[in-house]
Amino acid sequence: MAELPPLVAPFRGERYAVKEGLDALIAPPYDVISKEDRARYAARDPHNIVHLILPEAPAGKDRYARAAAELAAWRSSGVLRADQAESVYVVAQDYALPSGERRTRMGMFAAVRAEPFATRRVRPHEQTHSAPKADRLALLRATATNLEAIFLLAPDRDRALERALAQATSAVPAARAELDGVRMRLWAVSGEPAAALARLAGRAQLYIADGHHRYETAVAHAAEAPQADRVLSFIVSAGDPGLTILPTHRIIFGAERDVAKLIEAWRQWFEVGRVAPCMDRMERLAELGRERTACLVAFPGSHDVSLVLKRDAALDRVPGLGTAPAIRELDVARIEALVVQYILGAGTATPSLAYTADPHAAFEAVQVGRAAAAVLLNPTKVTEVFAVADAGAVMPPKSTYFVPKVPSGLVLRPA
Repeated sequence: MAELPPLVAPFRGERYAVKEGLDALIAPPYDVISKEDRARYAARDPHNIVHLILPEAPAGKDRYARAAAELAAWRSSGVLRADQAESVYVVAQDYALPSGERRTRMGMFAAVRAEPFATRRVRPHEQTHSAPKADRLALLRATATNLEAIFLLAPDRDRALERALAQATSAVPAARAELDGVRMRLWAVSGEPAAALARLAGRAQLYIADGHHRYETAVAHAAEAPQADRVLSFIVSAGDPGLTILPTHRIIFGAERDVAKLIEAWRQWFEVGRVAPCMDRMERLAELGRERTACLVAFPGSHDVSLVLKRDAALDRVPGLGTAPAIRELDVARIEALVVQYILGAGTATPSLAYTADPHAAFEAVQVGRAAAAVLLNPTKVTEVFAVADAGAVMPPKSTYFVPKVPSGLVLRPA
């Protein structure tokens, strides 16, 4: 087999030419922007990136062609400017967790080879769907530009990438911005330092944290246009202390459930306890889940129930867990099969399910009577994401929620 090109490379990025006011021009990734959010970002500036990543056009007109025309106009009028040198772009994101704790995550924008998963150099952990990929491919064909980045994790076992990224942030930032409470600083690194960062980031396989649809779209586009064989990516060291995965808690709507019956069924698999109202729920959950699968369940008008998986639980008799060992060992898969589905199945009417990363929002929905139950989970670990991807398996929906999101508009890359 012929040797593949380097996995990660510097590139000539395009950036907004403004020195100030970048806040009004950037936005989150397209797939987390609601219709109301899009209107809000679009109203901030006629050149906000949302006009390109979620283009709109009059009835009967092609919205992808509209995005391409807008992009061309921005380039010709100097709104966007191409950098002179091939670079990687180091970014520090300062953010707050729901608990109030503040962290800083560091990563870098670079160009990653868009190649089929069969090479095993880029590894997924999520299932994708055809409609979002068709949408993104139409936009990529029209604009011939990576308007957004995918988010990748580098194993970085010796933390060399982490240290090199930290070293790159010692200079004065080339740009600053803030988006929805996340403060960002950007450094453009060119020459040999950029090449060294690219080598460190690409010396082992990379794992998709977010952006599976965009990566597969880039691979499909590369098959059509072989010169477009790279995709804009934001790469973070797996050892970065600012790397955070939040759990996605489940909120279940519908009629109230018979709590006593549910608890009786759960005793087959779990040690059942109560959480005192004075306790910090997430601290208690983390403590319970240190060595075993655990979750907290809230029902209206009662104390929170804690469920801790029994050491001898016969999980081989649970068909909903799937067959891959890496999946069967996930807290989220076990809780989905043994807790969430049981609550859903206990309703008389068709139930509905919502997701949130905010534990307070989940419990408030139950306390005020809007929801029948809430299930709180511990976060999935990065090592578990890697294990599932290495096994060639896919996680259950809403298993990982990496924060903060990688912003759109800091750097663009002609494809």
